Amino acid sequence: MFIRQLDYLVTLAREQHFARAAELCHVSQPALSSAIRNLEEELGLVIVRRGRRFLGFTEEGERVLGWARQTLAALDRMRQDASAAQVRLTGTLRIGAIPTTMPVVSLLLAACREAHPAIRYSLRSLSSDVILRELDDYELDIGFTYLDERVQAGFEVLPLYRERYVLLSPSISGEGEGACAGVTRWDAVGALSFCLLGNAMQNRQVINAAFRRGGVQPDVVLEADSLLALYSHVQRASLHSVLPHSLLSALEAKNGVTAALLLPELTREIGLIARNQPSMSALVSAMWRAASQLDLQREFDALLPAA
Repeated sequence: MFIRQLDYLVTLAREQHFARAAELCHVSQPALSSAIRNLEEELGLVIVRRGRRFLGFTEEGERVLGWARQTLAALDRMRQDASAAQVRLTGTLRIGAIPTTMPVVSLLLAACREAHPAIRYSLRSLSSDVILRELDDYELDIGFTYLDERVQAGFEVLPLYRERYVLLSPSISGEGEGACAGVTRWDAVGALSFCLLGNAMQNRQVINAAFRRGGVQPDVVLEADSLLALYSHVQRASLHSVLPHSLLSALEAKNGVTAALLLPELTREIGLIARNQPSMSALVSAMWRAASQLDLQREFDALLPAA
């Protein structure tokens, strides 16, 4: 019952709502509330602030919640290790990826599935800040994100490639001869109309900085949170976009779209991160090994247009 109580507590923290938490835990709301009250009595603490609805956790409750997450994560690792001892890895690996790497995750999954076909995956598109927070809170097992100083300091890190930025443009003829094929400069694109990711995204902030350094104030006609939407508007709405070159592996710069490498080059290192622990869980180790055997830099660089 104690483990079940911890699961109820973590689910309530995630949902911020008694009824939704009870539904996800497959119990009635009174049963969930009673289990948490029993936990409070056992510990001699008030964990949840209550009113006519859920009001959050007390200061003591936040500390208990942290221990609950760690305990459930340790239990999950025990199950994974038991699975690993049987050779056939099972379980669900929870992955958080920044939006611009979402299409690339399929390459990692393909390599991992080849070695461990019974693993299941939960993949979510998240900001880099949320990835760090959810790893700390044991809500994620692995992150696919920028590798900056914040990450390097507190997590296990596996660098995979440096992203390089390309200008996607509509082809003039639709047969491969584009307005900006090959190579172009940031300071030479000021007359173009753009579709870009939203300003709240870290990728867009990096692009804005590059435009500023080039003395360009871009004409942004469309902002979207979907890479597929940006690609479609380059194809069909005569707009231009700036995206990492890794996306060429999924989008393929053809069918009315051409790509040009932007100079001076803007690069950012991308890789996997996981909690820094004495030993990785079996599922995280499986993905780590699979990803380390890939040469994504060579694969993505080969897609760049010739100068």
